[in-house]
Amino acid sequence: MKLYLDPGHGGQDPGAQGHGLDEKDVTLAIALKIRSILQNDYENINVKMSRSSDTTISLSQRSSEANAWGADFFLAIHINSGPSSALGYEDYIYNGLSNNSKTAQYQDIIHAEVMKVNQLQDRGQKKANFHVLRESEMPALLSENGFISNDHDAALMKQSSWIQKVAQGHVNGIAKAFGLKRKPIEPPKPDNPDSGTLFKVIAGSFKSKENADERVDQLKSKGIESFVDTTKISGETWYRVQAGAFSNRENAEDRLNEVKKAGIKDAFLVAE
Repeated sequence: MKLYLDPGHGGQDPGAQGHGLDEKDVTLAIALKIRSILQNDYENINVKMSRSSDTTISLSQRSSEANAWGADFFLAIHINSGPSSALGYEDYIYNGLSNNSKTAQYQDIIHAEVMKVNQLQDRGQKKANFHVLRESEMPALLSENGFISNDHDAALMKQSSWIQKVAQGHVNGIAKAFGLKRKPIEPPKPDNPDSGTLFKVIAGSFKSKENADERVDQLKSKGIESFVDTTKISGETWYRVQAGAFSNRENAEDRLNEVKKAGIKDAFLVAE
């Protein structure tokens, strides 16, 4: 899959401004994180960015480059601005498209996935006559990730953890919409393999491999790496989701608490 990723504004064009933030900086941070996650975690994905630094790029340059490259999807990342009371997330497709179009189907999927993790009010799925939506020859989506003019939204934009969540939401949507295949996850290496006892963080144990895989995806959406390991208990095969292995119990307990804070209440430690 060829994704053209377009962080809005840049260079001499700061975009919207508020609360000590420039839109161009926030959009670039989100887009760089999207590219990183896609390239690290998924197979057969090629990402081209309209800009990967603080440079000035015209709208026509963006759409022309995406068209010439033959992108499969155009994703523009923006931040909104308005009255201080306005807040939340919304996304746009070209207003000349029907609700049954492939682009509209992609919007349905990506909107739902972003809203699961972005901590923003849902302002809905919309249409507009924006240049990059109109002039791109491939399906295109423009997302408006909160209001820089709003106290609540701007406070989130200053958090690197929020940037990560928003990027992960977009990635989850793209992966689902285009059927991307995740790269095999290598088991994490223990921090000191020669220390004897190893403390493993188990984020759930299941008789069903499918349920274990769902738990891995759930953890991934929270930014926690894990993998499925099998074990025999009383002759039965169990699929355990391992989220780390440590020679130091304190480090293992820190990871266990992180997993539990992510909503995995049945997580536990195993000493081997």
